[in-house]
Amino acid sequence: MSAPLENDILLRALAREPVPYTPIWLMRQAGRYLPEYTATRARAGSFLALAKTSALAAEVTLQPLERFPLDAAILFSDILTVPDAMGLGLYFADGEGPRFERPVRDEAAVRALTPPDPAGSLRYVLDAVREIRRALSGRVPLIGFSGSPYTLACYMVEGGGSEDFATLKRMLYSRPDLLHRILEVNAASVATYLNAQIEAGAQVVMIFDTWGGNLSAAGYIEFSLAYSRCVIAQLTRENDGRRVPVILFTKGGGQWLEAMADSGCDALGLDWSTDPAAARKRVGARVALQGNLDPLALFAPPERVRGEARRVLDAFGAAPGHVFNLGHGISQHTPVESVAALVDEVRAYSRKLRAG
Repeated sequence: MSAPLENDILLRALAREPVPYTPIWLMRQAGRYLPEYTATRARAGSFLALAKTSALAAEVTLQPLERFPLDAAILFSDILTVPDAMGLGLYFADGEGPRFERPVRDEAAVRALTPPDPAGSLRYVLDAVREIRRALSGRVPLIGFSGSPYTLACYMVEGGGSEDFATLKRMLYSRPDLLHRILEVNAASVATYLNAQIEAGAQVVMIFDTWGGNLSAAGYIEFSLAYSRCVIAQLTRENDGRRVPVILFTKGGGQWLEAMADSGCDALGLDWSTDPAAARKRVGARVALQGNLDPLALFAPPERVRGEARRVLDAFGAAPGHVFNLGHGISQHTPVESVAALVDEVRAYSRKLRAG
């Protein structure tokens, strides 16, 4: 039997229940802006070694909670674990980010794709989830995650990051059947992977659709949202006697909020380009909203950071269903004192908002 949650405010906010203050966690909160993370990564020897060593992944997951009174832990891992487990050969080149040795670009490579067994090639992730849950001992909820089927496909076809994803787009327009086949395999893989994380102890899951915003309006619905919906429909939605909420985040997806809200998710992540007040009017009470401070606002002096936090909170208002976060992942160069100011201001100011 798992330890009862001491702080369940994130789960309550995602269920759009009244809460005494706005919960806060940060995308990439376990990362290179923390000196203790850098020290642990140096011990591991590389990013991949860090991510694939369960004890070290658990260690860095917990580090930000020792510094800041955050309302959730998020699993330290990478969105590309799934295609790596498919045998595409993930590696990290200096100054280039993630790359795949064997990108998926022709019919034979596409037909050879099969969903990985999380209990096999992804067991290190599940071991980390279990270890983190034990270490948290009910302190705050643990968030698991995956890249969306479309975002994974972007990396799988391109072989890494890209400015325009031209190789992926050529496949989309000239051989949509091949891209749909990749997305079908990815959706099955992501659903199985997230369910395995939930079984191992994740109490919330998030789908990161980092590159969905590079699509046309019709393309987003067909190639991204349709497959995120497919994943959400297959997810285990209750564990430990509580609902397991699902957060869907599409960077650059503010124009599709209504369709996203109908995906079956519990909450939508908003990037910093989306007006929170307008977003709330558009989706109403169908879903909770998460976001959406510009991550680079954290380079301002602490007092300006506090002012920006208040501006975001005022825009969302005091109605139930807001989780404070950044509009994308935190920068590795972010001053630690700015994060401390942000977390403190969100906690204090949101209490005042709710008190009227």
